[in-house]
Amino acid sequence: EPDSIIFNMNNKKALIYNSRTEQSGGIIDAELTKKENDSVYFIKEGKFTTAEDRDDPEYYFRMRKAKIVPNKKIVVGLTNMYIYNVPTPIGLPFAYFPMSEKQTSGIIFPTFGQNNDRGYNLTNGGYYFAINDYVDLEVLGDYYTNGSYGLRLESAYALRYRFRGNVGFRYENIINSERGFPDYSKSSIYNIRWSHAQDSKSNPSSRFSASVNLGSSRYYQESVNQINASNFLNNTLSSSVSYSKTFQGEPQVNMSLTATHSQNTNTQQINMTLPTFQASVSRIFPFEPKTGTKKGIVQNINFQYNVRGENRIQTTDSLFFKKEMFDDALMGLQHSVPLTTNFKVFKYFSMSAGTNFEENWTFNTINKFYDEETNKIITQDVRGFDSFRTYNFNASIGTTIYGMFDFKKEGKDPKIQAIRHVMRPSISYNINPAFDQYYDTFDVITADGVTRQEYSRFEKSIFGAPSNRFSSSMGFTLGNNFEAKVRQKDSTQTEPKKIILLNNLNFSTSYDFAADSLKISPVRVSGGTQILNDKMSINFGAVLDPYALDNNNRKIDKFNVDNGGSLFRLTS
Repeated sequence: EPDSIIFNMNNKKALIYNSRTEQSGGIIDAELTKKENDSVYFIKEGKFTTAEDRDDPEYYFRMRKAKIVPNKKIVVGLTNMYIYNVPTPIGLPFAYFPMSEKQTSGIIFPTFGQNNDRGYNLTNGGYYFAINDYVDLEVLGDYYTNGSYGLRLESAYALRYRFRGNVGFRYENIINSERGFPDYSKSSIYNIRWSHAQDSKSNPSSRFSASVNLGSSRYYQESVNQINASNFLNNTLSSSVSYSKTFQGEPQVNMSLTATHSQNTNTQQINMTLPTFQASVSRIFPFEPKTGTKKGIVQNINFQYNVRGENRIQTTDSLFFKKEMFDDALMGLQHSVPLTTNFKVFKYFSMSAGTNFEENWTFNTINKFYDEETNKIITQDVRGFDSFRTYNFNASIGTTIYGMFDFKKEGKDPKIQAIRHVMRPSISYNINPAFDQYYDTFDVITADGVTRQEYSRFEKSIFGAPSNRFSSSMGFTLGNNFEAKVRQKDSTQTEPKKIILLNNLNFSTSYDFAADSLKISPVRVSGGTQILNDKMSINFGAVLDPYALDNNNRKIDKFNVDNGGSLFRLTS
C-alpha cells in the first residue's frame, strides 16, 4: 500500500507516494505517481520487474519517468537494467511495454540466473511479433557473462479449416570454462523444427504434411536452453515432408513426393532421400466391352503403370548442408508395368495369368578389375546414365470343392447333425529368366592359378542388380475349412446352430524345376480355430522336410524315407 496520497477534490487528480501496481504479471514500484485521470498515470523513479520475489527482486528495470495506461501500455524514457541492485550496461533511451490482454506485439522480459560454468545469465528475453490473426513470431535470446549466447526464432501459423503448424530455429554459441584452462571448449550448435498439418476436409484430392527435426548431432547433449530436458537421451533425429495428389478421371493417377531424413546423434551418420517420387496409373482394361460385364481371357486383360524414383544421400554431420554431401548420392528410377488377366476353365476352375515388366534407370554403376601390382580387386564408381530391363511370368489355377456329411437319420436327432468341409486347392507356376547380359567377368590371379569372377555393374544401384539365376517353380497349396451343425440345447429352437471346427487348415509346398538338387521345398502346415464363443483363438503350425540329413546334420539330396526315416522330418 502507498505511504500517502494527496487528492484534489476539484480536478480529481492525485499524488501517490511509494505505490505498487500490478500490470499483466509485472510489478511497478514508484516513488511518486501522479494520477491524471482514471486511465492515465505518470510515475517518477520507478522499478519494473517480473521476478517472483517482489520485495527484493533479483533484477528490475529502473525507470526515471514513465506513463502508464492500465491494461494497455507503459511508455518510459531512459531506462536500464539492474541485477541485484547493481546497474548493468543494458539500457534503452526509450521503451514501450504493451500490457494489453489481447494478442499484441511487445517485449518479453528475460529471466535472470546463474550457471557455474558460464556465469550470470539473462535467458528467454526478446520480442513477440503479433503479425496478424494467422501468424506470429517470437524472437528470444540468451546471454551468459562468459561470452556464450543463444538465439531462437519460434513462429506459429494457422488458417482455419485449411492448415496449421509451427516452425522454430535455435542457434547456440557455447563456451565452456575459460581460455587457457585444459577443459576450455567452444562450439556452435543448431536445431531446426517444423510441424505442418493439413485439415483433412480442406482438399480431399491433395495433402501436404511435414514433421522436421534436424540439426547438430550434439544439440540435445550440449544445448544450455533446451526445448525439453528429456531430449537429452534422444539419439535419433528424423524428418519427413510429403505431398500427395490424386488426379481424378479415367484412368485415375496418384502421385506422391516425399523427403525423409534420419540422423544418428551417436555416430553422426545422416541418411536422406531427397526426394522419393512415386506415381501410379489405375488399372486399365483395353478390351473391356462398352456395356455389360467382362468375359473371357481377352476382355479381362488389364495393366497398370507404376514409377518410383529416389535420390539417396548418406553423409555425416560435418558435411551436412555442404556440396560434398551430394558427391556419393545414389539416383534411380524404376518403371513397372504388370499385365494380368483371369478367366474360367471348364466352368469350375478359375485361372489367372500375368507378366511383369520392369525398366530401371540408374546414374551409379561400378567397374571391377584385378590389380596385379597390389593383388587387390579394385572397384571403381562410374557416374552416368545406364539402364536394365527385367520381366517374369506367372500363372495359377484353383477351384473350390464342397463336401457335406449328413448324420441326421430318420427318427434320430443326433447332437452333431452335419459337417461341412470346404477345400480350396490351387496350383501356381512362376518363371524368372536369367539376365546374364548385365553381368561381366574379370580374372583374378591366385596361387592356384587364374579364377574368373562374375559381377554386375548395377550392384550399387538403388534398386539392386538383376538376377542371373534362372528360376522355374510350381507351387501347390490346399486350404481347408470345417464347420458343423449342432442341435441347440434350447428345445424351442428348431434350427441347428452353426459352429466352426477349424477356421483354416492349410498345406503348401513347391517344386523348383531349375534347381540341380533339393527340388522340393518343405511342406508348411498352418491352422487355427476359435473356442469359448470366439473369445479365444488357437493357432498352430509345422514345417515338414522330405529330405534327410547326413552325419553332420546337413541336408542332403536324398529323401528321408529312403534313408530309413519317416516320410517327413518335423523341423519346426
